[in-house]
Amino acid sequence: MVRVAKGLTLVVGLGLSGRAICRHLSRLNVPYMVADTRAVPPGLEDFRAAHPGVDIHCGSLTSLDLTDIREVVISPGLDPRMAGLEGLADKISVHTGEPMVVGEIALFVRAAKAPIAAITGSNAKSTVTTLLGEMAEAAGVRAAVGGNLGTPALDLLADQPDAELYILELSSFQLETTPSLGAACAAFLNLSEDHLDRHGDMHGYRAAKQQIFNGAQSAVVNADDLSTWPEQAVAQVAHFSSKVPTTESEWGLALYHDKLTLMQGAQPWIAIDELKMAGQHNYLNALAALAMGQALGFADAPMCNVLREFKGLIHRSEVIANINGVTWVNDTKGTNVGATLAAINGIGATLEGRLILLAGGVGKGADFSPLAQPLSQCARHVLLFGLDAPRLADALIEHVSIQQVEDLNQAMQVAFKLAQPGDCVLLSPACASLDQFANYQERGEVFRRWVQKMAQQTAGAAL
Repeated sequence: MVRVAKGLTLVVGLGLSGRAICRHLSRLNVPYMVADTRAVPPGLEDFRAAHPGVDIHCGSLTSLDLTDIREVVISPGLDPRMAGLEGLADKISVHTGEPMVVGEIALFVRAAKAPIAAITGSNAKSTVTTLLGEMAEAAGVRAAVGGNLGTPALDLLADQPDAELYILELSSFQLETTPSLGAACAAFLNLSEDHLDRHGDMHGYRAAKQQIFNGAQSAVVNADDLSTWPEQAVAQVAHFSSKVPTTESEWGLALYHDKLTLMQGAQPWIAIDELKMAGQHNYLNALAALAMGQALGFADAPMCNVLREFKGLIHRSEVIANINGVTWVNDTKGTNVGATLAAINGIGATLEGRLILLAGGVGKGADFSPLAQPLSQCARHVLLFGLDAPRLADALIEHVSIQQVEDLNQAMQVAFKLAQPGDCVLLSPACASLDQFANYQERGEVFRRWVQKMAQQTAGAAL
């Protein structure tokens, strides 16, 4: 048993967030050591060179005696109740007054000198975070954008010390180790099955997400999804919905001068035919961003101008090409059932033809049955690949035509043969990618390159 020196902070995990934690502690001259359960973490020698003199423990945490430590700061990819940390998460540090095990966002809250706008949800949080960041810039607000998206939150403190607002995308992993966020505005967009392999069940998953409201001054929640509503008191709560607003403060969709329009109560904001984003799920994203921007005091006109120009995010309902009247859409960031449902419902309702869905990968213990009914309404065929293709097949086989294939490449080849003019081929896997790809981005790039190659070949053959 190795006894950790009294008063040291233990940083667990040497990934992207772990390294940001170490840089932050080094800037503050806080003494710390690092532990990683892997025998040889990637980039270990580079870390030693950047942080000479910092002790590094590789291997199980059970061989460390943590009796005298100041606190444990754990990377979001790691379980705060992992072997070696048992019981610590329920203890309070005498040094900080917070739980002994915290994450990077707890350190961020202690150090941040500007208000925080925070966004979570099973889906769409990257889109809303990016939208809000662009709205802030257009409104003349110096905002630093990051967290689970892009730059780690702690690096924002050093990179943009003059920020007037921090806009953070936060995952359930980050929130469960954040005792009190104290956001100026906190948004909980939606909740669907995801990460049950980490949180155990939907109750645990929701409880982690709900921590975004701890100390919040205002909240933005989904009127169509009661699970997003705060369990604790928040002074101001704004609701957005896919339906017609029922109160003057609620955000929703309604006909105004015969056009479907983003509304707040009876007040029109912008008609959807002015948007470059498509699909009802993106209209809800726009409403959530408007509600947050209003709560944060952004001017109306700059927010609407951003919405008119925003095309959406790479890998999220991204139109790659139209080949012979068939639209090919990359939604590889649909890594859970809720995200794929949003894409199916958002795109399926707009098609002249039918949907061909490409799905599969690592299901993370999710229930795929919610996909069955909407696919039965709009799908021509579903092509399944990857580790959990058999589980997807079991959930869908009685409702829609399916075929199991070896991999994404084979799925695209079959889809190309099956698709008819007016159809959409949608890559929205409802699964993580790590069985066959390095990450979801690589999966999306494989799709993009194949589709673009086929588009060029088809165009060349037509000459």
